[in-house]
Amino acid sequence: MSEFVDLETQDGVRMTWNTFPGTKQEALSCVIPVAAMYTPLKPIPDTPVLPYSPLRCRICRSILNPFSVVDYVAKIWVCPFCFQRNHFPQHYMSISEENLPAELFPQYTTIEYASSPDTGPKMPSVFLFVVDTCLIEEEIMFLKSALSQAIELLPENSLVGLITFGTYVQVHELGFGHMPKSYVFKGSKEITKEQLLEQMCFFAGRPRPNVGVIAGPRDGLSPESIARFLLPASECEFVLNSVLEELPRDPWPVPADQRASRCTSTALSIAASLLGLCVPGSGARIMAFVGGPSTQGSGSIVSKNLSEPIRSHKDLDKGAAALYNKAVKFYEALSKQLVHQGHVLDLFACALDQVGVAELKVAVERTGGIVVLAESFGHSVFKDSLRRIFQSTDYDLGLAFNNFALHKIISVNITPDFFLVSLLEHFHSGVFEVNCSKDVKVQGIIGPCASLEKVG
Repeated sequence: MSEFVDLETQDGVRMTWNTFPGTKQEALSCVIPVAAMYTPLKPIPDTPVLPYSPLRCRICRSILNPFSVVDYVAKIWVCPFCFQRNHFPQHYMSISEENLPAELFPQYTTIEYASSPDTGPKMPSVFLFVVDTCLIEEEIMFLKSALSQAIELLPENSLVGLITFGTYVQVHELGFGHMPKSYVFKGSKEITKEQLLEQMCFFAGRPRPNVGVIAGPRDGLSPESIARFLLPASECEFVLNSVLEELPRDPWPVPADQRASRCTSTALSIAASLLGLCVPGSGARIMAFVGGPSTQGSGSIVSKNLSEPIRSHKDLDKGAAALYNKAVKFYEALSKQLVHQGHVLDLFACALDQVGVAELKVAVERTGGIVVLAESFGHSVFKDSLRRIFQSTDYDLGLAFNNFALHKIISVNITPDFFLVSLLEHFHSGVFEVNCSKDVKVQGIIGPCASLEKVG
């Protein structure tokens, strides 16, 4: 048993079965399926860091590893997955049985490759707060207090934005310090990126590119136009706190027999589009604070009439929830947009009533977000959870301080023996590759990830 524990410590992988089934019938008879729990960010002592790119098979793109068969005379290695013969490049020509590169050492089944240094400026953490205003006064006061404390914990260079929503969606221009200024969008209408570009005057006084997708400064947006809505915390703390202090509850009257007009889905869609325009690929987080069910927009879960009860578990099981499938389809599309942009959705649902987590969870799960459920914004569960997200002690998440490189690749090669290659660093927008031999088929994956939609 100690042998398996040592392997778990060495590679950060734990198997449900430590022996692969020899036949298909044995595999089918397993009550617990063959699976592996892999920890890509596990700190492993004495892990070698190789100052060059991994050597890949030219057919299946698997990586040179200790299980590869090597011909030291002909300078050829055989891929253990597709059995393709690959020639070593010029800088490997000095290898021999006595002079092995680190990736061929039997004990180095997990190694780290150093990517080429990024000479460009590092993108700071980005937080876009999306705040529900269809709350009672007491709840709004609790939420304001919690947000003010969270803002104080942010690093000075982190970018911050604010969107509030109720019957309408308001995108606050924090860069305009003379007076509170915001752009208002109808909650029942879907807003596209093109409409945001036009209505929020991103190209005011400047020529707009004729072709291509607008996404960040490299595609035509000026830093000044982005800074109108996303500002460093040190520069907008006073304005942001002023807006929060004066933030009223949704002013539109609610009849006694109806629910509040809450356009959660429209607000999240606008938030995703805004981040996609300003800071694509940045690992930005949309932090949604919701206090009730969505009743407007494509992601609504119930009508405004109180005579219509909100869907129950039995309704979901029987397929009797009329708005459920439409809302899930909307949030699936939103999750694809967020994954493509490299952004994260966090949900803080604080209400005695349901807020629609069943519909929303697909967007949170696929982007690696966080869900916090509490009875009230004044509850200690919410306040402590929000604080631990921004603090950076040993028992906190410290997400505001994870300013690391993007687009790292973790390659996991699966054979009857396991070989793992991992980049052991906190990162986001990573790519998780799984390469299998012909006798192994991946049935699925559990965790905060989304498919690259690559076939073969």
